[in-house]
Amino acid sequence: MKKISLLLLLGISFFSFSQENIGYQEPPKEILNLADAPSTPRIRMSDNAENIVFLYANNYKSIETLSEKEMRLGGLRINPKTNINSRQSYYNDIKVRIGRKGIESTVTGLPAKGRFANFSWSPDQQKMAFTNTTTTGVELWIIDINAKKAKKLTSATLNANMGRPFSWFKDSNSLLVKFISKERKELIDTKTSIPSGPTISVNQKGKKAQNRTYQDLLKNKTDEHNFEQLALSELQKVDLEGNKSSWMKDDMYRNVSFSPDGNYIMITIIQKPFSYLVPYYRFPAKTNIYDTNANLITTALEVPLIEDLPKGFMAVRKGKRNLSWRRDKPSTIFWAEALDEGNPENEVPYRDEVFELEAPFNGKANSLIKTIGRFSTINWGNNNAAIAEDYWWNTRNTKSYFFNPSKNSIKPITIYDRNYQDRYSDPGSFVTKRNEYGQYTLEIVDNNVFLIGDGYSKKGKFPFVDKLNLKTQKTSRLYQSKLTDKVESIVTSLDMKKGEIIVGIESKSEFPNYFVRNIKKKSTPITPLTTFENPFKSLQNIYKKVIKYKREDGLELSGTLYLPSNYEKGKKYPMIMWAYPREFKDKSSAGQSTSSSNEFTYPWYGSPIYWVTRGYVVLDDASFPIVGEGKEEPNDTFIKQLVGNAKAAIDAVDELGYIDRNKVAVGGHSYGAFMTANLLSHSNLFAAGIARSGAYNRTLTPFGFQSEERNYWEAPEVYYNMSPFMHADKMKTPLLLIHGEADNNSGTYPLQSERYFNALKGLGAPVRLVMLPKESHGYRAKESIMHMLWEQDQWLEKHVKNRKTN
Repeated sequence: MKKISLLLLLGISFFSFSQENIGYQEPPKEILNLADAPSTPRIRMSDNAENIVFLYANNYKSIETLSEKEMRLGGLRINPKTNINSRQSYYNDIKVRIGRKGIESTVTGLPAKGRFANFSWSPDQQKMAFTNTTTTGVELWIIDINAKKAKKLTSATLNANMGRPFSWFKDSNSLLVKFISKERKELIDTKTSIPSGPTISVNQKGKKAQNRTYQDLLKNKTDEHNFEQLALSELQKVDLEGNKSSWMKDDMYRNVSFSPDGNYIMITIIQKPFSYLVPYYRFPAKTNIYDTNANLITTALEVPLIEDLPKGFMAVRKGKRNLSWRRDKPSTIFWAEALDEGNPENEVPYRDEVFELEAPFNGKANSLIKTIGRFSTINWGNNNAAIAEDYWWNTRNTKSYFFNPSKNSIKPITIYDRNYQDRYSDPGSFVTKRNEYGQYTLEIVDNNVFLIGDGYSKKGKFPFVDKLNLKTQKTSRLYQSKLTDKVESIVTSLDMKKGEIIVGIESKSEFPNYFVRNIKKKSTPITPLTTFENPFKSLQNIYKKVIKYKREDGLELSGTLYLPSNYEKGKKYPMIMWAYPREFKDKSSAGQSTSSSNEFTYPWYGSPIYWVTRGYVVLDDASFPIVGEGKEEPNDTFIKQLVGNAKAAIDAVDELGYIDRNKVAVGGHSYGAFMTANLLSHSNLFAAGIARSGAYNRTLTPFGFQSEERNYWEAPEVYYNMSPFMHADKMKTPLLLIHGEADNNSGTYPLQSERYFNALKGLGAPVRLVMLPKESHGYRAKESIMHMLWEQDQWLEKHVKNRKTN
C-alpha cells in the first residue's frame, strides 16, 4: 500500500505528546477481512421486473482519486478537468438479466477501467443511458438491454458539474445533453491570481439574513468567474447513432425536465448576481418552457436571490415555488404559493395554495387546493382524484388531503392527520404505477387506492398492503407479513390487480434478496429475483438481539445488542455503545423502536459491529431521544436527557451480566460525535470516547443547528450549555477526535475539531486528533477508512479493554 503521511495531532495519548508522522495503517485482520469484503451489486429494475441491470462497484475510492483537483464553488465540488462532481460515486462493471428466470450476463462493448454514473432508463425501458468519466472528461453511453451491448455516443465533452447532464426525449431515440460551453473562458487559479481589491459584503437595507453556516461558498470575484465558466453549458440533441445538433445557445442551465407528453421542456437557468452567503440553488434563477424545437413558449418563473428568508424551518420565499409538471396530464404545470408571506410566525388559516396552468401557459391559473401546513407534494391520480400532503415541523404534524383537481368547489377531505414521527401509526406510502405518459401516478382500481407500509409495532416489523376506498375513506388490509424469524420489506408494487408485489427478505445471517410475492394467491411460492450471497459469514453466528429498557423518567428505549464472537457465558466484556440523538415533540413517538433482531448484520465503514470480532459487546443504534413537549423545546433539557439515555443503556446491559461497566466506550459520527463529547463532559459513565466529524462549539453556528430553530441571541444559555467546547475544563476522559479535513457539512467545519482539540490539550485532557486528508463529512478513500478503523481499534484496546481500574 502506498504510504502517505498523515498529520496526527496528539495531546496526552498512548503514542507521544505532540505530533506523529506515520503512514496509513490497516486494522487487525479480523476487522480488515470484513471491511474489505466484496460489495453486492446495486440493481435497476424495469417496471415489470422482467429486466434487471446489475451495477458493480468497488467499496472505496483510492486516496489518489480523491486527490484529483477540486474546486469548491457555490456549494458544489467540481473536478475542473473532468467536469463532474469531484466526489462522484462510480460503478466499474455492468451486467444485464433478461426475464425473471434469465441468467446474468456481462454487457459487451464497455470501456476498460470505466467509471460509470448517472444511469437512466429510456421512456420505453428498452435502453439505458449513462455517463463514463475518463481522465479528460465525461462521455455519454447507452446500453441496448435486449442486445446486452453498450455503445459510446459522444466524446468526453459533457458538462456534469450540476448533476446528470442528459434527459431522454419522449421517443426514446434521442437525448437532450449538456455539453461544455465552447465559449468557456480560462479558469483562474485562486492561489496565484492577483486580487484587484478587497472583497466587500454589505447589508444596506438592514434586512435579516439568518442563514445556516453553509460551506464551499463563493468568496470573491475569482470564484464568481470560475463558477460561471463551469456552469456554462450548450444544449445539444444527440441521437442513438451519436449524431449531434445544436439545440440552444450557452447558458448556466440548472434543471431540464420534459412534460409528460414530451412536447414541452422546462429549463431552469441560473442568473446573476451570485451570492457569498448561500449555495448556487439559491442564486437568482429563471424557468422557461420551450417546445421540442427550442422555441420559447413562456417564462414560467423568475426567482430573485434568496438570502433573507424569515426565521424558522417552515420559512419559504414569496411567490411561486415547487414548480413542476402534473404527472397525469400531458402538459400542465403546477406550483405552490405561500399565504403567510413565507413567514411561519404569521398566523393564517391556510399556509399554502396550489395552482395549475395548462399548455400553452398563457391563461389564468386555476386554484387546486389550500393546505393547512406547508405544502409538500401531490400524488396525482386522474381528473377526479389526487392526494396532497403538507407538514409542519414545529408540531411534527402531517396531513393528507383527497381532492378533486377538476372541481375546487368540492371541499378536500382530510384522510390522514398525524404526527409523522409516530412510526407505529404510519399508514404507508401510496402505490403508483406508470401511466400512458410513462409517469408514476396513483394506481386506482374501482375507486380504491393502495398503500404500502413498514408495519412497525411494539412486536416488530410486519409490513402491509392496504386498500383505501376514496368514497368512504375506509381502509381494508390486503396483506401483512407474518414472518417472525426473518424481516420482510415491501419494495414496490408490480400490479395490484394481479396482486404482485416485490419484497425484500433477510435474516440475521441471510443477505437481503428480492422476491415477487402474489398477495392474492397466497399459496403461490414467492419467486426469487436475486440470489446475493452473504459476504460477511464471520458474523453470521454472532448473538444479536434488540433489547428494550426504560429511562429514569419511564421513557421506553431500545438498542441492538451484539455479543463477542468468542463469547463465554459468565465472562464480563468491554462494551462499545454507538448512537445518534434525535429530537421529538412527544414521548410516545420517542419511545418507539424500528429495529429488529432479525435484520441482516451488515457492517459498513462507520459501524462499530466490527469489534465483536475483537472481544467487545456492542450496543448499536442505542436510543437517544431528546423530547420537548408542548412549549418546551427538546434542547432546553438536552444534557439531562442525554446522560439519562446513556445511563439507562449501560444499566440495561449490565443487568444482563455481559459487561464490565468500568470498561464502556461511547462513539458517534456528526451529531453523534457532538453527543459523545457532551457525555464525556457531563458524566463519569465511560472509559473513553470516539467522536467523528462533529461540531463542538455552537456559537460557530449561531443561526440554528440540527433541529434547533432559535438563534444564539434568542437562547444563549442553550448554545452555551450544549457546547462541549465551553465545558472543556470538565473533560478528563480519553477522547479520540477524527475529522475529514475537507468536511463540507453545514456546521461541522474541520475547525470545530481543531479548536476543540487545542482547548482540551491546553487543559491537560487525554485527547488525540486525526485529520484525514481530502476527506469530506463521510469518508471515501480506502486508505482513510482502514486507517480510521486502526485508530479506533488502538484507542479502544488502550483505554477500554486494557483500562486499569481500581
